[in-house]
Amino acid sequence: MDSVVRDITLCPTGEKKIEWVRRNMPLLNAIRADFEREKPFLGLTVGLSVHLEAKTAYLCRVLQAGGANMIVTGSNPLSTQDDVAAALAKGNGESAPMHVYALHGCTAEEYERNIDRVLAHRPDILIDDGGDLVSGVMDRHPKLKDTILGGCEETTTGVIRLKAMEKAGVLPFPMMDVNDADCKHLFDNRYGTGQSVFDGIDRTTNLIVAGKTCVVAGYGWCGKGVAMRAKGLGAHVVVTEVDPVKAIEAIMDGFTVLPMAEAAKVGDLFVTVTGDRDVITAEHFACMKNGAILCNAGHFDVEVDVKWLREHALERRDMKPNIEGFRLDEDRWVYVLAEGRLVNLASGDGHPAEIMDMSFAIQALSARYIAQEHERLEKKLYAVPKEIDERVARQKLASMGVRIDELTSIQAEYLQSWRV
Repeated sequence: MDSVVRDITLCPTGEKKIEWVRRNMPLLNAIRADFEREKPFLGLTVGLSVHLEAKTAYLCRVLQAGGANMIVTGSNPLSTQDDVAAALAKGNGESAPMHVYALHGCTAEEYERNIDRVLAHRPDILIDDGGDLVSGVMDRHPKLKDTILGGCEETTTGVIRLKAMEKAGVLPFPMMDVNDADCKHLFDNRYGTGQSVFDGIDRTTNLIVAGKTCVVAGYGWCGKGVAMRAKGLGAHVVVTEVDPVKAIEAIMDGFTVLPMAEAAKVGDLFVTVTGDRDVITAEHFACMKNGAILCNAGHFDVEVDVKWLREHALERRDMKPNIEGFRLDEDRWVYVLAEGRLVNLASGDGHPAEIMDMSFAIQALSARYIAQEHERLEKKLYAVPKEIDERVARQKLASMGVRIDELTSIQAEYLQSWRV
């Protein structure tokens, strides 16, 4: 297999990581057994761009077990783990080598080139995280619009881009909105982001959260999770929002709500999780405390204006791995984690395996849905079918040893009737 990885000899440690998550992903294990019997992707090439760490690697092997020819890259220059990429490229006794194009710390040009390498294989199905594969088709590989059967999008930022394409009438093929499936966003975005963000922050800074003022920019499902975990760790939490309904939610959840211009004056730790650009900019840096720490948990590195800091700070210093210090005046420093990229993946291992087991179960089953149903699908963004969501939820409960009630026939009839 042709691949572009940092060092193929790193594969043994990558294999250990993949084996560990496999042991903690019972839903994907069950789906893998089904796929091995059914071979729903036989003869199909699947192009995947997702944060390339161990959980993603195991998803790739589950799809491969279903007959897919896997072509793999990462979805962020700092989230690829080189040993995991090497393990996929090398293969093992059970799983064949894959085409892998991914390097930790690659340049923007190398990152785009790897997206193009995936698309050069003319994939039939795309699995995207942030929309870079679809954008690559639109911008540089337009001939693929007529041959790709469809795809799945993992995250909020990518769904925003797909909705914009659909509204403009240019979405080139059917896409599944995996992000908004209940078994994805209610757990991955909230509990996964909440835990993994502070895992990344703690690993990087080795500083306490308790007693600090933590400013969370954005109160969507990811922001809710970050705010909840910050509160649990003992922080005073301030939320910034542009949506009045979400701002009320934050207040009623017990948090202080301020505009960023005011929050910037009081925050010790800032976490942006909006999916938008220019959330923290020069005007906010100007009034921050000495020692303020800034990080981002949105998909792209556009929420904190790190470029302005690099161009205008009086001094820039690498304080320790993944911490850049910027001196703004005589004795006032602010610190940026992981270059303003996804702190939970650039400075950590991402979401817990049990959480990604649910998200990637949705991904795997949605990809199978595309493979089986593409002929009747239009060039639209589709919600994940309810039966897929419910299957994943029931299998998750079973893996936890939890049973729930079921409606009696009389109860079910009552809920469908207008009579009481």
